[in-house]
Amino acid sequence: MSTEWNAGYVTDVNYTFGYYGELSPLRCRLPLLLVGRHAPKIENACELGFGQGLSVSIHAAAQPSVNWYGTDFNPSQAAFASEMVRLSGAEAKLYDEAFSEFCGRQDLPEFDFIGLHGIWTWISDSNRGVLVDFIRRKLRPGGVLYISYNTLPGWSAVAPLRHLMKRHAEVMGAPGQGIISQTDTALGFIDQFLTLEPAYAKVNPAAVERLKQIKGLDRKYLAHEYMNRDWHPMYFADIESCLTDAKVGFAGSAHTLDNLLELNMTPAQTEFMRGIPDVSLRETVRDYCVNQQFRRDYWIRGARALVHHEQLAALREERIVLTIAKADLPTKVRGALGEASLLDNIYQPIYELLLDHKPHTILELEAHLVSRGVSFAQLTSALSILLGLGVIQTAAPAQDYSKAKGRCLALNKAIARRSLSLGDITYFASPVTGGGVLAQRFSQLFWLSKQNGGKTSADWAGFVWSVLKSQNQSIVKDGVTLQGEDNLAELTSQAEKWGATTLPLWTALGI
Repeated sequence: MSTEWNAGYVTDVNYTFGYYGELSPLRCRLPLLLVGRHAPKIENACELGFGQGLSVSIHAAAQPSVNWYGTDFNPSQAAFASEMVRLSGAEAKLYDEAFSEFCGRQDLPEFDFIGLHGIWTWISDSNRGVLVDFIRRKLRPGGVLYISYNTLPGWSAVAPLRHLMKRHAEVMGAPGQGIISQTDTALGFIDQFLTLEPAYAKVNPAAVERLKQIKGLDRKYLAHEYMNRDWHPMYFADIESCLTDAKVGFAGSAHTLDNLLELNMTPAQTEFMRGIPDVSLRETVRDYCVNQQFRRDYWIRGARALVHHEQLAALREERIVLTIAKADLPTKVRGALGEASLLDNIYQPIYELLLDHKPHTILELEAHLVSRGVSFAQLTSALSILLGLGVIQTAAPAQDYSKAKGRCLALNKAIARRSLSLGDITYFASPVTGGGVLAQRFSQLFWLSKQNGGKTSADWAGFVWSVLKSQNQSIVKDGVTLQGEDNLAELTSQAEKWGATTLPLWTALGI
């Protein structure tokens, strides 16, 4: 593994094909408005360290009014992302340059949005300095920075396990063994060691439970999460200190459930935290209260607080759309304190209006709810919960729909054709939301069959069964591998359900 270009980052295996909605410039509007911050119009956006580039590919296809730029130093990942953009017919300037090279380019515009997901914790101090300087120079006043990172104190108990994994791989891993095998071997070593009941395990029982969770995760993800040379969880105050030179200020969590104190903190904790005038200390205390492990935050260069009437007017103009089927609507939400029920008198009227899966303004929702005795404050709290649960998304501008629809169709066909052999990409692009919608492999293949002329659930199931048979694959149901035509019967059942629930939803979302 070369050390000349990878800067200690794992490159033996490519990163997973994750989609992260927080990297959508459209999505940042509603969370910012909900906390009373001005949401800028976004024309130029940049994603730094885009991995396989699924997020940037979907956003470039589904948001034609945004000019996209980005870099990921892994050339195979940059090539894949560029090919996906090309197949969609969209345009995005994507590079395989190191941060120091990309951030020094003279042909980049000022950006309204810069996104960093899964990067900050895993790079060196020098690279963090490069990124801060880039944000200072290239994020325009009023522009939004999205950044996610591993957080202290949540990682305090578990960090020693990561150190032991990495150290075992360094001194015991055989040359040519490969990072996946090294990761598995290191996990086995730690598992064996913990059976000896070291004092560390006795005083950190949460770390032992965390190891059980780790062992069930995708090995490619684990290699990138735990086995890089650099790995630096940080306190909120440390992040703030780093970003001070970039002239950005904290706006709020991109994960809107984190902004709802009643879900995550006791009344006494909330009162104590609200009595702290300093934002940095207040956010740090919050992280201690919930033992935060991962933060997803929006920062703004020159954050402008909206006065009350400005906030209300801007919120009422926002359009949202329901992005899950009726059968999947939640009745509960989980926060740091546990589960809470969603009150029917508030949420059922919201669902009533949104179940057509068409964009609706928040003003329409307000008017629909006023006769039910639901206040605007209750509505905005519900919207924070539904956005955090992935039940709703911000709707894309209507004028973008026509151009985005053709691009999304082309991209989705490329993704579905990949699913003929692999099931590693599980999202489609929607021109209605300007973002990604969950799409598992069989759902993609049913959709592809329909695109190719399949008219009934029997047609869709037969197509998928022919694909599986040609690859000697069978369905595993309830731990049992199905035999022969039992696969077709199961696929027919799934296709009927897909046609009844998912297909109408996807049709409404322009897929």
